[in-house]
Amino acid sequence: MPSKRIRLLPLLATALLPLATACGGTAGADSDDAKSVTVTVGYQSKTINTVTAGTLLRSLGYFEEELAARGRKDGVSYKVVWQDYATGAPITAQMTAGKIDIGSMGDFPLLINAARGKQLGQPTRLVSVTGYNLRGGLNTVVTAPGSSLKSPADLRGKKVSTSVGSAADGTLVRALERAGLDPQTDIRKLNQQPSVGASALTSGSVDALSQFVAWPGLLAFEGRAKALYDGAVLDLPTFHGVTVRQKFAEQRPGVLDDFLKAQRRATDHLRTRPVAAAESVAKATGLPAEVVYLYNGANGISTFDPQLRPELVAALKEDVPLLKAAKLVGDVDVDAFVDPAPLKRAASSPAYPKATTAKPELWLKGQATTRSFDSPEELLKAAKGADVRAAYVPDALTGTLWFADKAVWVADGERLRAFVTPANAQTYVSRHSGARVVGYADAVRLAS
Repeated sequence: MPSKRIRLLPLLATALLPLATACGGTAGADSDDAKSVTVTVGYQSKTINTVTAGTLLRSLGYFEEELAARGRKDGVSYKVVWQDYATGAPITAQMTAGKIDIGSMGDFPLLINAARGKQLGQPTRLVSVTGYNLRGGLNTVVTAPGSSLKSPADLRGKKVSTSVGSAADGTLVRALERAGLDPQTDIRKLNQQPSVGASALTSGSVDALSQFVAWPGLLAFEGRAKALYDGAVLDLPTFHGVTVRQKFAEQRPGVLDDFLKAQRRATDHLRTRPVAAAESVAKATGLPAEVVYLYNGANGISTFDPQLRPELVAALKEDVPLLKAAKLVGDVDVDAFVDPAPLKRAASSPAYPKATTAKPELWLKGQATTRSFDSPEELLKAAKGADVRAAYVPDALTGTLWFADKAVWVADGERLRAFVTPANAQTYVSRHSGARVVGYADAVRLAS
C-alpha cells in the first residue's frame, strides 16, 4: 500500500452523488398516475439493526398488506419496490435524486441525509427509529485474532478500515480522541465498504476494522476477528432510523402511515418471537442466525422501538460537530429534521419499555426458544456438556452482549465476569484486587 495518505472526502462525495442507473424512473408520487402508485424503499439487508424497516419487514409482507387494504378503499394499485444497499450513502443519493421514497440508515448517515436533502432541494425527515443502544454498543472495533493490539491507543501508525461518514467511523474517531490520538494524523484510515474492510482485515492488509452491526459480531463468530474496542465504553446512544422524502410524505401521507404501522407490527413480531425473527433474517441475508440473535435477540445489543426517544435526538445533535469537523456536513437543524408527527398519527401504541440490563442467554441446538440466566456462572454450568448453538453473556462493565466463548473472562474470587474486550477486562481487574484474566475453558471449569 502507498504510504501517502489517501484523501477520503472526495470518495465520500462520489458515493453520495445520485446513482442514475441504480433504479429506473422516479419513485413514489412524483411519477405515478391516479390508479397506480409505486413506493420505493431503500434498506440495508445486512445492517440488521434496521430489519423492522427492511429485511424482516419485507419478509413478513406487512407493508404490502397495509397498502393492499388501502387500495381496496381508494381503488389505487400499490406496488412496493425494495432496493438493498450495503450502507446509507447510496440510499441518500437515490433519495436526493427522487428515486427512493423511504430509507433506513444509521445516525451519522441520517445527518448526511438531512444535509444533502436540504442542499439539493429534496428535503427529508426522520420519522421513526428501528433499533438503538443507549450506550453505543452497536459499533465495535475489531482486530485479527492473533493481533497484539489491546486498546485504541495501540492503533497509532496503524491502518484502520471503516466507512467514512458512518456511525462506526464516529465511534473510531471518538475512541481515538479519548486515547489521546489525532484521528486525522495518527492512523492511516481507509474508507471501505464493510465487506471490503472485512476482507482486508482477514488478509492482513489492515490492522483493525471499525464497523457497525452485524460485521464485528460476524467476524468474531467466524473466528476471523476479536474485539478491540466496545463502542458502549463511549456511553453515547447510537441508533438507526427511517427517513422519508418530505415531498413524498406530503403527497402520500397515508402511504407513510401504512409504512409506520407495518414497522410497528414488525417490531412487535421481533420482540415477541425473537428466535423466529432471527431465523427469518438469517435466511434472507445469509448471515448466521446466531449472529443475528446477538444483536436482535431477547437480550440483544439492539433494542427495537420506533419511538423517537429524546435521548436519541439529543445524541444526534452531539454527532453534528463530529461530522462538521470532518467537513461532511455544515450546520444541520436536527429539530427541523426530526418529525414525530407521522408516527404519532400512524402508530399510537405506547412506546415499549426502555432496554433493561441484559442477561446471559443460552441457545441449544434444535430449540426454538432460548434460556436466560441470572449470572454468568449459571450460564457456564448449563453450557458444559450441552449441545450449544450459541451462548451469550453481557460485558460486566458496559452490558454489551457477546459470544461467551469469544469473551474475555475474569475470575474474581468465586465470581466470574465476562468482557467484550481485553481493555474492558483490564479495567475491571485494576479495580478489583485479586481478580485475574482466565481462558474460556478455565471459566467453564471454575463455574462447574
